[in-house]
Amino acid sequence: MTPTITAFERSPDGGKGLARDMRVRWALEEVGRAYDVRLLSFKAMKESAHLALHPFGQIPTYEEGDLVLFESGAIVLHIAERHAGLLPDDANARARAITWMFAALSTMEPPIFDLTIARLLERDEPWYEQRLHVVEERIRKRLGELSGRVGDADWLDGEFSAGDLLMVTVLLRLKGAGLLDQYPNLSAYVARGEARPAYKRAFDAQLAVFAAASTS
Repeated sequence: MTPTITAFERSPDGGKGLARDMRVRWALEEVGRAYDVRLLSFKAMKESAHLALHPFGQIPTYEEGDLVLFESGAIVLHIAERHAGLLPDDANARARAITWMFAALSTMEPPIFDLTIARLLERDEPWYEQRLHVVEERIRKRLGELSGRVGDADWLDGEFSAGDLLMVTVLLRLKGAGLLDQYPNLSAYVARGEARPAYKRAFDAQLAVFAAASTS
């Protein structure tokens, strides 16, 4: 059965591949799994039909038969556990890859997403500059720690895994912010992720939705 995922009808990311359905698209492309996409307006995301799938009214969701999932990390883990290509066969290496998935979403993403929120919604607040400084320092601390761990390696732990997939999508939010440029090995790491054919297919599919919405 072909799974169906949900995505923005009009993505606020401007077609840059930052919306979280990108993670799911990329995972499905990596494992060679066909999928359908149901596009949602912001209004539809808050209606009962979608809230039955995602209690917080967000995207993406994942439907396959009787199975309904929400949260991009959980969906990527589900895909990785059921199809070869995103988790190692060795039990210990597999556990480490899953650890990196959690690290990407629980340790790296929160301060990076805070920066997005601050720049979009808090710029006119009197405390904006102070908050921006604090958030950027938190990000630099995490980037420095991650940079030290990655070193000259291509990927986080041996071969490319779901941990790398999620980490790259998190770090992509820093493009253009000037922070990632301070860590050349992390910039190269992100570029390796973007160069993967599966990433390019997922990006093009998401961009096509944005382009179609922009001309309609």
